[in-house]
Amino acid sequence: MQEKNLFEYAVVKIIPRVERGECLNVGVVLFCKKNKYLKAKFGFDEQRILQAFPWADVNDIKQHLEAFEQICIGNNQSGTIASLDVQSRFKWLTAKRSTVIQTSETHPGFCNDADLKLEQLFNELVATPQQ
Repeated sequence: MQEKNLFEYAVVKIIPRVERGECLNVGVVLFCKKNKYLKAKFGFDEQRILQAFPWADVNDIKQHLEAFEQICIGNNQSGTIASLDVQSRFKWLTAKRSTVIQTSETHPGFCNDADLKLEQLFNELVATPQQ
């Protein structure tokens, strides 16, 4: 029987006008300390974003999400934050901020397979049913 590992995750949200507080879930970031695992999955749907926020700058949002992902995977060309250890990067990515890209509170859980859990959380919290 495979051992269950403690993980933490947060939902990644876009908030094009922070003062309005309206958001759209666009991804999930998952961290498992024991496995030194840190990965994000995004569902960037330009039409969906513009439907909810017609004034949104989707190119800017896309660039911010790409930077988030590069920090997540530890791409050293993405700056000092990306060169931190896995746990520090997760804590930095999920820190409270007042920007276009924000995360929810972090939530803990246990899983056998972090990739499978990330996919499951993404499908539950972000993905929209196909019509």
